[in-house]
Amino acid sequence: MPRALITDVAGLTITPQERAFLRAADPWGFILFKRNAAAPEQVRALVESMREAVGRADAPVLIDQEGGRVQRLGPPHWPAYPPGAHYGQIYDRDLQEGLAAARLGARLIASDLAALGITVDCLPLADVPVSEADKVIGDRAYGTKADKVAAIGAAVAEGLMQGGVLPVLKHLPGHGRATADSHLALPVVATGRDVLESTDFAAFRPLAKLPLGMTAHVVFTAIDPVAPATTSVTMVQQVIRDFIGFDGLLMSDDLSMNALSGSLAERARATLAAGCDVVLHCNGSLDERREVADSCPPLAGEAKRRADAALAARRNPAPFDVAAARAQFSAVSASA
Repeated sequence: MPRALITDVAGLTITPQERAFLRAADPWGFILFKRNAAAPEQVRALVESMREAVGRADAPVLIDQEGGRVQRLGPPHWPAYPPGAHYGQIYDRDLQEGLAAARLGARLIASDLAALGITVDCLPLADVPVSEADKVIGDRAYGTKADKVAAIGAAVAEGLMQGGVLPVLKHLPGHGRATADSHLALPVVATGRDVLESTDFAAFRPLAKLPLGMTAHVVFTAIDPVAPATTSVTMVQQVIRDFIGFDGLLMSDDLSMNALSGSLAERARATLAAGCDVVLHCNGSLDERREVADSCPPLAGEAKRRADAALAARRNPAPFDVAAARAQFSAVSASA
């Protein structure tokens, strides 16, 4: 049984030491970064070797391919895509055109990813940024109103699914008010629960049926004054599971980010104890990856049910004229 872990590798190929680690650890899935992608054939070979190492042809391979600032695959081998705010601008001019553009952009991204064997994209963002927030979200967000963000997020998720790629709803239950970048420090949000439920959390509720989700390393003092959502039983159970209604597989954001405290092993254990199903660990040394893996048990119970349901939700891509779609997308984007 695979472990409750998503991990990565250091470079363009798997080293013998990494292969031995992956074979022993048997993580549920993998995540790729820019450092892992030099050319299409190389990425395809890397993805295949990852799955071979764990002996599971359906092991999920994830990537952050949003467009804009967060795009692990880019020119010259892959197209550049606009940030999420681009779709929000089109939506403001024409609601249906904005949703169609978001769906088409995601469908094109899915086409790029599926050709490489990548089966999961860490999109859509349902974060609702406020003006005083840190710019870590910024133009990655679709807008500043919950209903607009949810509508565009649903279109993005639909486009990915049409292309055979599973979406990941992030960053549950909201990163939009964070006044710090959680890669660097722990954001603390002091907004009252009523306001959060009507804005930040509200954007996620229409997307609660998506198969995969990712937490936010953010403290919401009105609900849990100490622990960030990732390691808070109260946030995971009362807010993410109950209020938002998300019952998909819940993964942490990257365990190595500075927002979390304690050893990597302590972070992993706290994440799983809070109710996350899977730990995401990126950018670690081989020893750090081993430390995290040793703290992650095999998937079981509800976590296994959710993991199996997520993989079962993936469908084969529908017929798609990539060239025509790219031309259409370029025309719509140029008019934004």
